[in-house]
Amino acid sequence: MACTFCDAQAIFLAQVNRLQKILQENRPLIMGVINVTPDSFSDGGRFDTTEKATEQARRLIQEGADILDIGGESTRPGSQPVRADEELARVMPVIEFALRMNIPVSIDTSKPEVMCTAITAGVDLVNDINALQSPGALEAIADSTVMVCLMHMQGRPETMQHDPQYSDVVAEVILFLEQRIASAVSAGIERDRIIIDPGFGFGKTFEHNLDLLRQLSRLISINLPILAGLSRKSMLGMITGNTVNDRIHTSVAAALLAVGQGARIVRVHDVKATRDAFSVFSAANLIYPGFLVHSQT
Repeated sequence: MACTFCDAQAIFLAQVNRLQKILQENRPLIMGVINVTPDSFSDGGRFDTTEKATEQARRLIQEGADILDIGGESTRPGSQPVRADEELARVMPVIEFALRMNIPVSIDTSKPEVMCTAITAGVDLVNDINALQSPGALEAIADSTVMVCLMHMQGRPETMQHDPQYSDVVAEVILFLEQRIASAVSAGIERDRIIIDPGFGFGKTFEHNLDLLRQLSRLISINLPILAGLSRKSMLGMITGNTVNDRIHTSVAAALLAVGQGARIVRVHDVKATRDAFSVFSAANLIYPGFLVHSQT
């Protein structure tokens, strides 16, 4: 499925350059999550109306988000897919509001129809948990100027946590991402438009997730920006015993650990707490250059 741009293409190019520009800054970026769904694992439908979701967008911007990631379909373990028209009805009013707030905007979707509509509206990033494997997804991105995040997932959300198996989870994640990058480049997507995500919690056991976090720096070898989504994940609850809405401290700790292993973007629900922690991190890094940070050069 191709997206057509006509005279608006220059606008999209400017928006993508804005996202690429902030990625060039020497600091970790915070992606604030907005789930416009009735069944998200993390916020349980708190922002399932346009009014609630736009107010949350405003709040996350005020708290210091660098990017907003807007999704209209839950991808928690056991979730069921929704129709493209229903997903669009949920996300498009929020996307249009966020774009007016002059902040880079990401659409969290695997559907080419949703990608194309969001791209036409002017989003900066397509965040695809399916790594552009849906028919028409590669073409939708190739015919645009947006950035794309390719994520690793073993299986599908409906069944991915039934019995995930790996010989070497980090090596297999790297191999999958390299293969998807090659497919994207072959389809005409420039390499500098690609971000990678190891997919914490997507078809991985507790031990797999810990191995990925411990060895996240191995993904630096791919030489593309790494996005880490650990916020409120079940692995943090398994470590502390805390319920999903009481994982703010563990989520911030996990975000800092991910940045220390080379992540350039962290996808979080608690923006202010993460921003405050990053402020301390940044101050320490200015005093001790390279503190906890793995070079990606």
